[in-house]
Amino acid sequence: MKFKDYYEILGVPRSATQDDIKRAYRKLARKYHPDVSKLADAEMRFKELGEANAVLKDPEKRAAYDQMGSQWKTGQEFQPPPGWDTGFEFTGGDFGADPGADHSDFFEALFGSQGRAGPRATRHVQGRDHHAKVLIDLADAYHGAQRSISLRMPALDAQGRVTLQERRLDVSIPKGVRAGQHLRLAGQGGPGLDGGAAGDLYLEIAFSPHPQFRADGRDVYLDLPLAPWEAALGASVTAPTPDGPVQLTIPPNSVAGRQLRMKGRGIPGTPPGDLYAVLTIALPPADSDGARKTYRAMAMAFDFNPRSHLEG
Repeated sequence: MKFKDYYEILGVPRSATQDDIKRAYRKLARKYHPDVSKLADAEMRFKELGEANAVLKDPEKRAAYDQMGSQWKTGQEFQPPPGWDTGFEFTGGDFGADPGADHSDFFEALFGSQGRAGPRATRHVQGRDHHAKVLIDLADAYHGAQRSISLRMPALDAQGRVTLQERRLDVSIPKGVRAGQHLRLAGQGGPGLDGGAAGDLYLEIAFSPHPQFRADGRDVYLDLPLAPWEAALGASVTAPTPDGPVQLTIPPNSVAGRQLRMKGRGIPGTPPGDLYAVLTIALPPADSDGARKTYRAMAMAFDFNPRSHLEG
């Protein structure tokens, strides 16, 4: 899909105030309204104006769009990189309240399906709910933790321009939390209007990359290297887990890719997940005369062709 420059669609500079955007939208909406304009592309232009206004009139959406939009030019192929919105807050909002709210694929790629939310049935008294992604360590899911997180909050300055402000929150990470789960912080969202209650903040949990472990739901996986003789003869080896090292029995004649299940040693829960050791074979280097001699002796001792299954 192509990147859309919402500022260009509304004919305003990126430094435009919220009032500038409101005036520009109203002027162009009257000009291109399908019931008024005789231009062939009036309906398409009217929808584009509604989409652009839905984003730029909202300080949160505008800040998110500005963060991504600075990297693109009108007409370029657009694909948001994974995790671009990590730590950044924006809400579904009231996009459906705008004429022409049949938003484009570009809009959906940037803001997701939440952009199709309809207008609220009541006045905007309660503050909006905010959403953010946060990275935690896998160990936090095992033991729980207290973490201080930093979020970028869009706000309006005295001139009506959107700025980003840093906000720090102390968050309790509960034991057993999973990737993709949302934590609700009541009252930590957008401020209410006319004395209304503040909205809530929803934190979507993601795990920081770990050099050894990877999680899938509550299950955790570890690539466990074995020496050839450990795999062939069987052995008792020390395997790391997020909860501390354990002794693991390797059955004889184990092959690379075999998974050994450690029941209940995954992420805690009811029931807890499992930890799987995925076996790999690590070959000693033939970097000395003695090592090369040993490899030659093995070649003579075994009638073994690892590619026999490939032969016709």
